[in-house]
Amino acid sequence: MGISFDGRVAIVTGAGTGLGRSHAMALAARGARVVINDMGTGADGTGASGDAARAVVDEITAAGGTAMAHGADIADEGQVADMVAQTMARWGRIDILVNNAGILRDKTFAKVTLEDFRKVIDVHLMGSAICAHACWPVMRAQGYGRIVFTSSGSGLYGNFGQANYGAAKAAMVGLMNVLHLEGMRDDIRVNTLAPTAATRMTQDLLPPEALPLLAPETITPGLLYLVSDDAPSRVILSAGAGTFAVTRITETQGVTLQGADNTPENVAAQFAQITDPSGAQDLPDAFSQTRKYAVNAAQLRGLDLPW
Repeated sequence: MGISFDGRVAIVTGAGTGLGRSHAMALAARGARVVINDMGTGADGTGASGDAARAVVDEITAAGGTAMAHGADIADEGQVADMVAQTMARWGRIDILVNNAGILRDKTFAKVTLEDFRKVIDVHLMGSAICAHACWPVMRAQGYGRIVFTSSGSGLYGNFGQANYGAAKAAMVGLMNVLHLEGMRDDIRVNTLAPTAATRMTQDLLPPEALPLLAPETITPGLLYLVSDDAPSRVILSAGAGTFAVTRITETQGVTLQGADNTPENVAAQFAQITDPSGAQDLPDAFSQTRKYAVNAAQLRGLDLPW
């Protein structure tokens, strides 16, 4: 077995069912000690039960693995702090954080209440940030950490009736980009998984024939790579039905307009060149964009910038 998690400790949120359960089971099968975090709510975030998390712990234990359950609400800082404290008290380290938990409250933007909009943001975005923030000092002290945020095609490309969910899932990419930069010194690698799977959140939206093809287990191998010792960082790995692809955010070469030429009419006139994908770049950080623009303008003016 090439990729092993012997000696590693992982927290997987939303691990009682679906993708989270699949990720947790696979991590445990390869030697990780796993915290099964799940509140046991419905897909809309209502209700609560510890049964699902305990059932996954029992499955892992029966297979010879090691796991513990914790029912923290990931949007609650105190409960997440308790989960991290209990993990450290039991195993002394946290190597892997898989932010998987989520809810759906789908409605068109015209009909969605701001309460439902905010709740989805709180669970997906704030919940992921709270868990990462609680694990961050542990990983920095260890000089090792692997964090995965879970995005979605709804966040990357859009999906009708999911403004709240899409906004939250798009935010995962921005959070990843910054934590990738801030974690480099301490070997904390941060990636985003963008899965499409047949789970309780999606099964009613899919044709029955597609359900077996889109099983969560077809996605988990990609997740395991993203949290392995040799993982990349700042990757958006899209996955479903055994297909793995990388989604990239790139910027075109663009057009520089200066002085009297910098008009909305010229933006319109040159929009085909502005949007030309030839030579598009994957910029490593925000300052790279600033530098690009300043250098382009300086060259047109015969200036020499110290970059």
